[in-house]
Amino acid sequence: MIASVEGRVATVGLDRAVVEVSGVGLLVHCTPPTAARLRTGETARLATSLVVREDSLTLYGFGDDDERAVFEQLQTASGVGPRLALAVLTVLPPDAVRVAVATDDLATLTRVPGVGRKGAQRMALELKDRLGALPAAEAAAAGAPPAPPAAPWREQLLDALTGLGWTARQAEEALDQVAPEPVAPDEGAPEPDVAALLRQALALLGRAR
Repeated sequence: MIASVEGRVATVGLDRAVVEVSGVGLLVHCTPPTAARLRTGETARLATSLVVREDSLTLYGFGDDDERAVFEQLQTASGVGPRLALAVLTVLPPDAVRVAVATDDLATLTRVPGVGRKGAQRMALELKDRLGALPAAEAAAAGAPPAPPAAPWREQLLDALTGLGWTARQAEEALDQVAPEPVAPDEGAPEPDVAALLRQALALLGRAR
């Protein structure tokens, strides 16, 4: 997985840019707001997500890691591919996506071109527990307490699996199967055997290939 790129911006378009890294120009697809922050000739860093298809390798770029994480989680919903996920983030920033999903705000989700009412319902249903904690103010307004942070060991496992080439979606799904217990830190609770969980997740992912 290419987690980020940093280099001189060679060209900038409405929804893409070419970033030169060690003499190689990488075409990076991004949202118009992200592209608007880039300047030709200047150095930029983009968090990235590589989407692999049988006939293509497509690199998507984001202003920060959180935006990339929401992009990848959006694709875990039925019928949402990378282009539609990018369209969602073109219209809504990450926290607005979280709030819309958490509160079943279909009107906001259907503002995205290509998202109808049924698609918005699926997104709200399937993504409700996957996009991370709401901002404190929005969580209070929605009547829901902010979600507890994920345990450090789970973040460690996710980083290890994505570093080995699996997508964030594949890593999350594997961990949900091998470590389905609540992931919030719990004082007094024993730390899980991270190495054993990693081996189990790798075995599960290996069988899925």
